[in-house]
Amino acid sequence: MARCAREKSVSGIYHIMMRGINRQDIFLDEDDRCRFLEIIKRVQESGSCSIYGYCLMNNHIHLLLQEKEEELSIIMKRIGTSYAWRYNKKYDRVGHVFQNRFQSEPVDTEAYLLGVLRYIHNNPVKAKLVAKPEDYQWSSCQAYYQGQDSSGLVNTPFVLSILNGNGEAAIKQFADFMHQENANQFMDFKAKQRKSDDDLAQAIKELLNGQPIELLQTMDIAMRNKIIREIKELEGVTQRQIARVTGIHQSIIFKA
Repeated sequence: MARCAREKSVSGIYHIMMRGINRQDIFLDEDDRCRFLEIIKRVQESGSCSIYGYCLMNNHIHLLLQEKEEELSIIMKRIGTSYAWRYNKKYDRVGHVFQNRFQSEPVDTEAYLLGVLRYIHNNPVKAKLVAKPEDYQWSSCQAYYQGQDSSGLVNTPFVLSILNGNGEAAIKQFADFMHQENANQFMDFKAKQRKSDDDLAQAIKELLNGQPIELLQTMDIAMRNKIIREIKELEGVTQRQIARVTGIHQSIIFKA
């Protein structure tokens, strides 16, 4: 089936989502997140785009950017290829890191731009990782609360100027806006029902024909990896959760 053409943005601004292949984690530690931010900063500094916001979750990424000297597809290919190369080298793996096609939606009004940025920043709150959007380390929210991004990655003045010409007043209005309740609908991945640890443990026992989960730790490596791959295909589980329930290190889960 042919793919539908992407909807073009009149402003050149897009809300982008990238997800790990098979919903797998794409960030296993802080260094991974730092390297991804370095990559998008390098792409931005080349003149390809301007970054207005981001949020790095465990298995997916939200970006708010404006294409400049390059088209969106080229920008995202550069980002995805650079990170995948580095990621595969670090973890001694091959193959895709991201789901084949990123998702995008055009952002053509100031109201939608502000709403999308609020949605992006509140992703960690929705996932119950933090109580307030500014508490999450791996998003652009803190940069906006400071009025500028010390790393030079996020173009905060562009968005803040929409709210108010006075810098301090704009920051206060931005903070108030981030905490406002709203029912706006934005592009998102279809939510999957997460398994509890107990449910996952039961599913693993069924794959092991009723034998104890601890058997995985002493099993022949080839057979163990086959079972782990079957576990990773279960609906609503994460690699981190599998490692927790099985007692097998996450790097082994990842490479299986």
